[in-house]
Amino acid sequence: MTVATRVEPTSFCPAPSLSIVGLATLAAVLLGVRHSRDALLARCGGGFRARGNRCYAELADGVCPKPLIAVSEACDAPDLQVAIPPISFWLGPSDWEAEGRVLPRWIHTEGFRLDAFETTVRLWRSVRPSEPEPPGDGARAASGMTRDEAAAFCASRGGRLPTEDEWMAAAAFGSNATRRYPWGDTGAVCRRAAWGLSGGPCSIGGTGPDTVGAHADGDSALGLHDLAGNVAEWVSTSAGPGGSDGLAKGGSWQSAIATELRPWSRLEVAASARDPRIGVRCAYSP
Repeated sequence: MTVATRVEPTSFCPAPSLSIVGLATLAAVLLGVRHSRDALLARCGGGFRARGNRCYAELADGVCPKPLIAVSEACDAPDLQVAIPPISFWLGPSDWEAEGRVLPRWIHTEGFRLDAFETTVRLWRSVRPSEPEPPGDGARAASGMTRDEAAAFCASRGGRLPTEDEWMAAAAFGSNATRRYPWGDTGAVCRRAAWGLSGGPCSIGGTGPDTVGAHADGDSALGLHDLAGNVAEWVSTSAGPGGSDGLAKGGSWQSAIATELRPWSRLEVAASARDPRIGVRCAYSP
């Protein structure tokens, strides 16, 4: 026997409302997934292919995505230096995040040259041939060397490690010497720097630096690539009496907060550390 159930006019019937809410939620999730996917793909510069946590440069018909070039049937950074003119500027807490972290002082540096790119795995291995090069990954920023090893590498190329002041001068050079980032005052987003690749916000699960030159939107006013993010870069200046004797600049692929990408930010570690966050960019006489 079928039993009919009478629904009072004042009773609440959840099914239609829940269906609408459910559809709206599903649409929001799908849009969020698409937005996240688009954001991850957009983090790589033109011609670079996003795969997992990395931006890859693939050689196609003998051509590499700019600014890289073909080297030994693969893509790598050209061996270029950028001239840094003499510059004087006031270093101070130009934004609220620097309050209490930056000692105000006047900085002056003479002219010098600086590598346009961070040292790649392929270039590092060419100087240290006993260490095998990861196949197909030569355009990735080299990392994990001590400060002395980085200094010896630069010396073998006729250069040296930059000082902290020189590094900041290169990052600050432009119409506004108090710029928040090497590219200017606009925000830190994933297409401008390889950062937040380990625990977000640009990716999850990254275990090392990205391909150099893959974030051209973050180039400095002088055309220096990856000054912010990818690998922090050893400088010759000691960290001071705070405990650690080594100092690196620029933030890294592991940086989870944009503050670490600011020119005034410092990564203080032992000079003997083999830190996967730290690589090298050499300086030279003018």
